[in-house]
Order: sequence, then structure tokens, then C-alpha cells
Amino acid sequence: MADKSAQAPSESAAGDPKHAARATRSAGRKMRSLLLDAASPLFRERGLSGTAITDIAAAANAFPSQITYYFRTKEALFVECACRELLYLARATEQAALRARTPREYTHALAETVTASDSVAFFAEALTLTRRRQDLAPLVERTIERLHTEGARAYGDQVARHGWRSLRAPDESSRRFWAVAIGVILEGYAMGRSPDELCAEMLRVLGEQAKSTGDTARLRLVDERDPSSQSNEEG
Repeated sequence: MADKSAQAPSESAAGDPKHAARATRSAGRKMRSLLLDAASPLFRERGLSGTAITDIAAAANAFPSQITYYFRTKEALFVECACRELLYLARATEQAALRARTPREYTHALAETVTASDSVAFFAEALTLTRRRQDLAPLVERTIERLHTEGARAYGDQVARHGWRSLRAPDESSRRFWAVAIGVILEGYAMGRSPDELCAEMLRVLGEQAKSTGDTARLRLVDERDPSSQSNEEG
């Protein structure tokens, strides 16, 4: 087994307390990341109860004591893994939607990316866990707030970039999207639905999110027509 003392500062840093502290923090962040990387696929495959701390330690080439040092409990590690995976998914959906040219393409890209992953279902398990472990709730709350904030920013940027007319405020659109995603995916997993079916259901529930420049122009032309010409047409 490889050396597991990655946290120890180098000899060159021994005479510099600040350097040593930075080296220790950097090594600690690296070890935490390695443990999260090792734990996530195990939790997704086996669930919380089916995954032992020793399994995670072996996969990360670490000691079990390092898991309890950085995360205290297996449950806390599970929740942090789920939160991290959800934020990774959110970033992937933003990247997938950058290629969209119309509001319809944008919503489809988001829904298709979200429903192709099990990250939302993974996060839902963490939500259930925090109902019994309120000490873990702050991490979930921060994750949800970041999810909504970054989603609103990404949506607002796309609307401004393409000149779309949003039917809702960016924050409302972001919160609505993720609420629908969680609901549809949880129900779909229980019913054994495929990713394509989940995507179609999400699109049905979400409906239209914005109007494209062309749609807005057509609406404006209709609104600005001379009332007398409308009367003549009606006649």
C-alpha cells in the first residue's frame, strides 16, 4: 500500500511555520478529495448501509481513521458526496445548454442532461438522511442555495445573450427547474422509467420558459398594429 502520510509537510517547510501550515492544508484538501472520489461510486452502487468505511479507505488507499478524521461519520461523508455530485451535475447541465440557440433547445438540453444522471436520486437519499440527522442539514441547505444561485445566473446570462424574453424571473425559473427535476426523477425511479421518459415528463411539466427573439418580435408586431386596421380585418 502506498504511503498514506500525504498530510505531513516537507522537510523544507519545517523551518517556516506559515509554509508548513499551507502545506498541511493543501495535503488535507487533497486527501478529502481522494476520499470523496472513492466514496461516491461505492455509495451510488451499494447505498449507505452497503458501504463500509473500510471499503472506502481501501478504494482511496487510506486508513479508516482518516475518514473519521475528515468527515467524523460515514453519514456525513455520504451527504457531502451527494452534495458535491449534484453541483457537478448542475455545472454539466450549464455546459450542455451553452450550445442552445432557442429557449426550447435550452430547456431540452438541461432536462436531458439532468435525467441522464443518477446524481439527483443520490442527492434525494441525502435529503432523507438529513431528516434524521439535523447536524448534516447545513451542508444540504448551502448546496441547494448554491444550486439555485448558480442556476439563476446561468439562465439570466443565456436570456441576455440571446435576447430572449423570460416568462419568469431567473431565480424563480432556477428554483422551479430543480424542484421539477427532483420530483420527476424520484417518481420516475420508483416507477422504473427510462431517462428518455424522465426527460419527456420534465419537458411536459416545465412547459415554455421563455420566448425567443423571433417570437417576441411577432408578439410586438401584433400588439402594435393599428386598431383601425384590426377593425378593417375583422370586418
